[in-house]
Amino acid sequence: DSVRNRHLQWVSKVRVNTQAVLKRAQQIQGHNKNKKQWQAAWLLRAVTCIDLTTLAGDDTPGNVHRLCMKATQPVRNDLLKSMDMQDKGVTTAAVCVYPSRVADAVKSLKAANSSLPVASVATGFPAGQTSLKTRLEEVRMAVEDGAMEIDIVINRTLALTGQWEAMYDEVCQFREACGEAHMKSILAIGELGTYTNVYKASLVAMMAGSDFIKTSTGKESVNATYPVAIVMVRAIRDYFLKTGHKVGFKPAGGIRTAKESLVWLTLMKEELGDEWLSPHLFRLGASSLLADIERQIYHYVTGRYAAYHQMPMA
Repeated sequence: DSVRNRHLQWVSKVRVNTQAVLKRAQQIQGHNKNKKQWQAAWLLRAVTCIDLTTLAGDDTPGNVHRLCMKATQPVRNDLLKSMDMQDKGVTTAAVCVYPSRVADAVKSLKAANSSLPVASVATGFPAGQTSLKTRLEEVRMAVEDGAMEIDIVINRTLALTGQWEAMYDEVCQFREACGEAHMKSILAIGELGTYTNVYKASLVAMMAGSDFIKTSTGKESVNATYPVAIVMVRAIRDYFLKTGHKVGFKPAGGIRTAKESLVWLTLMKEELGDEWLSPHLFRLGASSLLADIERQIYHYVTGRYAAYHQMPMA
């Protein structure tokens, strides 16, 4: 209890300097000048950090299966061969689906002899406005169906009204319901109002046992932006310096181009260091990003651009 009180005192003292955050975000976007031969390696690194995602109302066992196959072989084999990477086991980091599709994804990956983890959104995604009992049950069911990672959404109402203790207690219950599964906490930053709130929500989510903190559901009007990311990764850094505990970061929503994925990697490298450049501590939540990365790799290998229909789509 004293730990909890100390933690909550820390949360109450937080203030974020908006101008400094915006300035730093601008800097990061100007830094990304990777040389040609490094760029392909960085793009492959980005691929291995993708949570390949489908969260649509028209998801079927068929398109989930296709997504799983794409996740196990994200880049065309001939392209990997020309980079001498064909036997390096390049896959995405995970496949991310709704709870009702977890069993389909697990089945597809098992049939393909893949040990790729299935991640599931839960806790009343995306709004998080269902009863606590329902949200906890949803987590348990997703884990039962074989999800190894759970992307929960925090209750924004608690964050917006400053009920940090109540938010902490809720996320602790989600943590418990996850059991052995990794827990990523989605802050839905577009709905938190201020950078200070984003920082506080980040801290509370980490204190309550999150393995990752994630920017957005992808369903808000504002999703992953660089200034918000700076605030979140600095919370991760401060938390690590105070507790020795490393928490991962996952930007999600609206990340569509290979160029952006390189900015995200640069941001992680500069703010948190090389250790945060692996799927163990960094994920990109995306659905259409992979097609653009593959297209850029094709360009690196052949010197020309492919038409989108030449790329096996995710």
